[in-house]
Amino acid sequence: MDRGKFISFEGSEGGGKTTQAYILAESLRSAGYDVLTTREPGGTPLGTSIRELLMHAKEGHGMCPETELLLFAADRAQHVREVIAPALSAGKIVLCDRYCDSTTVYQGVARALAPEQVAWINAFATQGTLPDLTFVLDLPAADGLARARSQTGTKPDRMEQEALSFYRKVRQGFLDLAQAEPARFRVIDAKVDSTIAAAAILTATQESLSL
Repeated sequence: MDRGKFISFEGSEGGGKTTQAYILAESLRSAGYDVLTTREPGGTPLGTSIRELLMHAKEGHGMCPETELLLFAADRAQHVREVIAPALSAGKIVLCDRYCDSTTVYQGVARALAPEQVAWINAFATQGTLPDLTFVLDLPAADGLARARSQTGTKPDRMEQEALSFYRKVRQGFLDLAQAEPARFRVIDAKVDSTIAAAAILTATQESLSL
């Protein structure tokens, strides 16, 4: 059986990653493909507990960048081995809401951790399981943060409480990655209507992965 395809959705807060992953999944299923949707952190039962600690638990406040990096990596290691790798081996198309590029940008760029150390930890966690295609849902940091905070409905999670300057670094980090790896990345304008963005994503998926 041929290996499946792995597509990740990246970008700063409020860009519509979850929505666009869902729309693409429905389009691909309608075309007859076997599709698995998942997310990070929280794609496994263990990951759900890690997500709570990273995003919401009071014990997470004051977390140092190194701890944050290792918790995201722990979630990813379990996620790859329990969910992503088996699905790819079964020939499925895997759509993941955030993956290792988020760690490269959030912890390596915005938190200013040593990039070579972040890269090593990412490689250790993923065991070489990397996306075939990555979409960056891009919009100005202020717009994205405003969207994310309005959608939360209650108190913003720990990551959403970061300053605007943090998210400007995040946005630029993703754009820099996309420029450095044009064969894998596609930057999608997240300011446009979601149906327009979804059409661009579907077209890029069909062209890039020959679906």
